[in-house]
Amino acid sequence: MIKLQHNLKIEPYPYQNEGILFGLEKKRLIIGDEPGLGKTLQSIGIADTANAYPCLVICPSSLKINWQREFEKLTDKKALVLDNSTRTTWPYLLQMGIYQIAIVNYESLRKYFVWDIKGRKSFRLKDVVFCPQIKLFRSIIIDESHRVKDPAAQQTIFTKGITTGKKYIILLSGTPVVNKPEDLVSQLSIMERLTEFGGKAKFLADYAEGENLGNLSAELYERCMIRREKRSVLADLPDKTRVDLYVDISNVDEYRLAQEDLAGYLRQYKECTDSEIRRKMRMEALVKFMTLRSLSAKGKVKQAVDFINVFLDSGKKLIIFCSLHEIVDELKKLFPCEVSVTGRDSVVSKQAAVDSFQQNPDTKLIICSIKAAGVGLTLTASSNVAFVEFPWTYADCCQCEDRAHRIGQKDNVTCYYLIGRGTIDRVLYNIINDKKSIANQIMAANDDIPTDELYFDELTNMILTDGSM
Repeated sequence: MIKLQHNLKIEPYPYQNEGILFGLEKKRLIIGDEPGLGKTLQSIGIADTANAYPCLVICPSSLKINWQREFEKLTDKKALVLDNSTRTTWPYLLQMGIYQIAIVNYESLRKYFVWDIKGRKSFRLKDVVFCPQIKLFRSIIIDESHRVKDPAAQQTIFTKGITTGKKYIILLSGTPVVNKPEDLVSQLSIMERLTEFGGKAKFLADYAEGENLGNLSAELYERCMIRREKRSVLADLPDKTRVDLYVDISNVDEYRLAQEDLAGYLRQYKECTDSEIRRKMRMEALVKFMTLRSLSAKGKVKQAVDFINVFLDSGKKLIIFCSLHEIVDELKKLFPCEVSVTGRDSVVSKQAAVDSFQQNPDTKLIICSIKAAGVGLTLTASSNVAFVEFPWTYADCCQCEDRAHRIGQKDNVTCYYLIGRGTIDRVLYNIINDKKSIANQIMAANDDIPTDELYFDELTNMILTDGSM
């Protein structure tokens, strides 16, 4: 294999090197690897090794911050998540070299890149007037590209207009074909490769009825697609991989008020000299810490739902862990056809849920309470675990992860932790991982509130010294 000369801060796995080299050769391609194999790293490796900056990343809302963190972790470049504060200044920030990457979610393409749309609600690409600054981008990364499989959808039209003429166009999707070969038409068009298949009419004539699919597969792999499954690269992978996903919370104002209230209370606690009053204040402060933790969890639900939808679109099964009844109930309401294991379910219904998840290919999601499903269950039908909330101890995290990571599991297990940006989540998550050896010491009688003085002091100091967490 050709040696990859890159500037990434970590060494990619051999199969990831192969993906980066493939991208550097093809330039306009689909990376179709299974979830958990590092499509993000490979696409960053392509853009960075080619020095194809400025780069635009188009992705689901729940993954914007993760893309920012990954670019800045893997390269020496700076990534800008587009928001209202940079709506008019992002071109200047890129032109001046302050940032090299811009990140936007699908729903905001019109907001940041479209000046006008001529005609009625129903429009085509020729009716869209794009801002001229889209010419700045030398590369475009389109995450979960199956979202632009409908040629008539607005997001597809905007994506096509933005990518036109770009040297590097990198589509990422574990399921480029969701239902039928026709799903590939707009993705091939966005990559400016549809003509290589004879154009839309010929592509549909050749493949729309499900015929000649072997030929289609061979053509895709030859021209523009690379895809690997976990089991084919297991020798390169650790048994278990953890991925930190930072997300914005939807209730930031409510959270900040509670955080300010806690900070004021902790300042009073610090100044108090009476030991009995301090003991009572400490217990009250712990309750306020729990309130912050709950607010962060509730604020993550919207982004968690976006993440779950993105994941289920891949066709893979997913195990979700959470704690609060409100969050379990909200997820069950939004995914009524899926199954759950909670403390309020009977033994019979719990087993029925597990059996359905393990044996029924149509059951893609199981919503688990950390307490009720954290031990004893086998959920090896999935190799992907996600935490909307996480336990207080490292040992309990491992117990939950090991519902999938156990005998019978044939794949690397990927564990996603959704962490509320600017919240107590980061502090708790760091404590859990930093204090592995004493993790069991922080459980109180009700298994919810940490009482160890060391943890209380760390949380207190963080609140008082870093208001934004």
